[in-house]
Parts: sequence; structure tokens; C-alpha cells
Amino acid sequence: MKEDDDELLMISVKRGVLDALAPLFDKYHVRLYNFFLRLTFDRELSKDLTQNVFYRILRYRHSYRKEHKFRSWMYQIARNILADHYGRQTDKSQDHYPVDSIKEPAYSFEDDMEKNERRRILYTALSRLPADQREILELSRFQGLKYEEIAEITGSSVNAIKVKIFRAIQKLKTIYFQEV
Repeated sequence: MKEDDDELLMISVKRGVLDALAPLFDKYHVRLYNFFLRLTFDRELSKDLTQNVFYRILRYRHSYRKEHKFRSWMYQIARNILADHYGRQTDKSQDHYPVDSIKEPAYSFEDDMEKNERRRILYTALSRLPADQREILELSRFQGLKYEEIAEITGSSVNAIKVKIFRAIQKLKTIYFQEV
């Protein structure tokens, strides 16, 4: 399915053809789950938040505008849901997650022990980044969004996004190599 198809499907959903959401769900639910998992480190919460995104897409389908990319609009909803979730909590989100508190790693184990160790170190380093830096790396590197899309989602300029990503990568490298 091409990206242009996403917009056409969402326009159909907006017009009341709710079955048109199924291909969008199939295409994006795993990506959204991974997005939430790498930001919350909680599998059950990530499942719930992913479902909430698609609920809000249906609920607010009339606010979708065809001049926006569906993917950008969807991730904006996802960010709002995450902010709403932590806004309702009394203890609020932590910027840093103690590695001991991470219930399950967000990766699967592979036979190659060296690769597993590098992934473990990367996962630990990611968990030590501030939430805003984890989010921007998640959107750019793991979700594959373009700088323009991230700028639209976050309300920043493309140049600001480039700087934020650069700084996040630099900080991640510093933390990563402290772990090695």
C-alpha cells in the first residue's frame, strides 16, 4: 500500500466508510505499538495506547484534512494520547527510566550474543535519554518519518528538528559508549 493510499482510505473513513480503517490499522498498529513501547517501556500500556489511537481516529475522523499526510496526523494523535496519559497520572512521566524497572526488553533475543549485547547496551542508553529525545529518535530512526513530517507533528521547524535529532544522537552516543 502506497502512502497516497493512506490519505484516500482516511478520506473514505471521514465520509463514513468505517471499514476503510482496517487496512490502516493493519499497516500501522505494530508501528504505533513499538512507538509507545520504546517511550513507555510497558507492553500492556502500549497495547492500550495503540487502541486509543485508532479509537480517536474514528472519533475525530471529521477533523482530518486531506492536505495533511495521514501518518503525520496519526502520530500527532499518538503524541496527544501519550501526553494525556501522563497528564492524568499523579506521579507523572519520568524523563529517565531506571533499567531495573523495565519489565521486558523491546527486542527479541537472537542467537548472536554479541549483537544481543550491543542491543542491550543501546536499549539501556535509550532508556536514559530524556523523554523528548527518545520520542524524536523514535519518530525519525525507528518509525522512519521524514524531518518535514516530524516538524508538522511537533509544531517545530525542519531546522529545529534536525538540530534536536543531532543533539539526541550525540547524547545517545555519549551514554552508549559509557556503557561499553
